[in-house]
Amino acid sequence: MSKTIHLHAIIPEQYQGLRLDQALSKLFPEHSRERLKTWLLSGAITMDGQQCKPKQRVKGGEEIIIQAQTSPQESWEAQDIPLDMVYEDEHILVINKPSGLVAHPAAGHHQGTLANALLHYCPQMAHMPRAGLIHRLDKDTSGLLVMAKTLEAHTALVKQLQERDIERHYLAIIFGKPTGGGTVETQMGRHPLQRKRMAVVQEGKLAVTHYRIKETFRGHTLLNVKLDTGRTHQIRVHMAHIKHPIVGDPVYFGRQKLPKGIGDELKNFLKEFKRQALHAYELKLSHPITHEWMEWQRDPPQDIQRLLTLLREDAKDNS
Repeated sequence: MSKTIHLHAIIPEQYQGLRLDQALSKLFPEHSRERLKTWLLSGAITMDGQQCKPKQRVKGGEEIIIQAQTSPQESWEAQDIPLDMVYEDEHILVINKPSGLVAHPAAGHHQGTLANALLHYCPQMAHMPRAGLIHRLDKDTSGLLVMAKTLEAHTALVKQLQERDIERHYLAIIFGKPTGGGTVETQMGRHPLQRKRMAVVQEGKLAVTHYRIKETFRGHTLLNVKLDTGRTHQIRVHMAHIKHPIVGDPVYFGRQKLPKGIGDELKNFLKEFKRQALHAYELKLSHPITHEWMEWQRDPPQDIQRLLTLLREDAKDNS
C-alpha cells in the first residue's frame, strides 16, 4: 500500500550556488538522493511552484514543496526472524544484533537479514528508507543498533549521526599490545584492487577512530573503541592499519603470532574463531522526538566472553 509524502522547506541562503539535488539531499536527509532525483524528474518536487532539473543552481530563499507517493520495498520480504529487543517506543527501536545477521538484502543475501526481520516485526517500516536502519554493523559484528519507525525520527537521528552526536562504543580484541590509547585519523575508501575490501587511501573519506586500552593479556589486548565517523569496516581497517588487527577478522588480519607457551585450549579456540572479535556494547543518543538523553549497554556474546576468559587464564598461568 502506497503512502503520501507532504514536505515543505525554504532553501537556506547558505546553500546558494548548490545544485538543486545537492540542496535537497541536505534538506531531506531521510530520503536518498536517488529517490529525490526520481521525484524531481517526475514533477513531485517543485521549486517556487515550478518543475526543475536536478542540476539547476539554487540562490537561497526558494520554496520547496514535495508531494510524492512512496511504496513498500517490494523486493524486501517480511520474515519472522527473532530479534533481541533492547528498547522500543512509537518512534525508535534498539536491538542487540547477533553475529552472523546481515543488515539488509544485497547480493548474496536476499533473505534472512535484519531488514527482513524488521518488516515482519513492524510492517510500517516498509515505507522507511532501508526499513528504518540508521547505521549498520558488519555481518559478523555483534551489538547495539538503533532504527527509526517514523520519518520524523529518521530525519532527527540521521542529523545526529552526521553531526557526530550519537555515541557508539565497541569492545575489540586485537593482536599485540599497543603502548597506549590513541586516535586513528585517515582517509578511507575502496581498496584499489580488491573491491570487496576497504583501505586507507589518499582519495577516500575522513575516518576517525578513538581507542583506549581496557585490559592487556600476554599477546593480545582488549580495547574500548569509539567512532567519530562510520565508514564501512572502519574499526577493522584502522586496527589493521596500526598493525594490531582484530582477532578472527577474516579479511583484514594477517598471520597469527601466538605467545610462547600458549595452552592447547586457547590455541585451538583462536584458530577456530572465525569472525572479528568486535562488539558494539554501548549506544548513546538524544531521543529524536522527546530529546531525552538515552543510553544502552549490552555485554558481548558468549564467544567473545569465552575468548576473554581463556586469555585471562593464559595471562595468569604465565605470570
